[in-house]
Amino acid sequence: MDCLLGMQMLGDNCVDAIVTDPPYGLSFMGNKWDYDVPSEAIWREALRVLKPGGYLLAFAGTRTQHRMACRIEDAGFEIRDMFAWVYGSGFPKHQSALKPALEPITMARKPAKTSTLLNIDACRIETEDSTCWVNTAASSYMSGKIGETRLLQPEYTTGSTLGRYPANLIHDGSPEVLALFPDSAGSGGSVPNVKVTGYGATYDYQGGERQKVDCGTGSAARFFYCAKTSKKDRDEGLEDFTQRAVAGVGALRDGGRESQPRKNNHPTVKPTDLMRYLCRLVTPAGGLILDPFTGSGSTGKAATLEGFNFVGFELSEEYCAIARARINS
Repeated sequence: MDCLLGMQMLGDNCVDAIVTDPPYGLSFMGNKWDYDVPSEAIWREALRVLKPGGYLLAFAGTRTQHRMACRIEDAGFEIRDMFAWVYGSGFPKHQSALKPALEPITMARKPAKTSTLLNIDACRIETEDSTCWVNTAASSYMSGKIGETRLLQPEYTTGSTLGRYPANLIHDGSPEVLALFPDSAGSGGSVPNVKVTGYGATYDYQGGERQKVDCGTGSAARFFYCAKTSKKDRDEGLEDFTQRAVAGVGALRDGGRESQPRKNNHPTVKPTDLMRYLCRLVTPAGGLILDPFTGSGSTGKAATLEGFNFVGFELSEEYCAIARARINS
């Protein structure tokens, strides 16, 4: 059903997280469902059902990201950050457009009296590198009182053995993307003595020398989470389905290619590995994830694999059937 009507059936503050890939408002291949980004009314209803402090992750197109983020913010969410999902598989739709290689993901939060932490340790980037040293004096600086002047001594602690701290960039590990990153050998460096002013206070920060620690060598792509794509993933659970043309995709102009029929014929399927990572980041253990724009069920499949509960809405009966089969698999 329509997600606005569907969410009205849910109680206040009942959802732990919202992870969704809504329409981008690009009139994608002439599809009527993509005539505009979701309305402010939809995001207001999403805000109502989300628990205080809960996070919303919403994909968008580069051309309409500003409209998506503004409507989310106008509905009452706090915009916290933006991920860049970088991939190598996109192709230009016309000679008046660039090859798509990035999709932004708005990260927003329902206002709450206390900050809601992300599941950092569950989303660290696995690495064989030695852990780097981290300066923790910033936490003392941020706790300073208005007008206070004091001397800060730096403290150092080793990084987590679980891996690198997650960043707001995710990539697909394709050769095109890996070629963007230089080879990098990370190591510690020096932290100069500086005066720091903020929040009405001035601090003499004596950084001194940071201990040098080997951080390994290789492509700098290893610093960021890699969400692999898979053809098997797209059609998993659809063994009894008939192949159909991808919705709205025909022979493309200006040297484009014609899409092959698929059992999962939704035109904008996201990798399950990517959706699992996003679900893990913002959802507490055993939590309930909502996807108002379920499509072929990538969020639901990811939520189920991660041990979360899931509720979603989708207008198309055809896509609902695909989503149920993918989640049940």
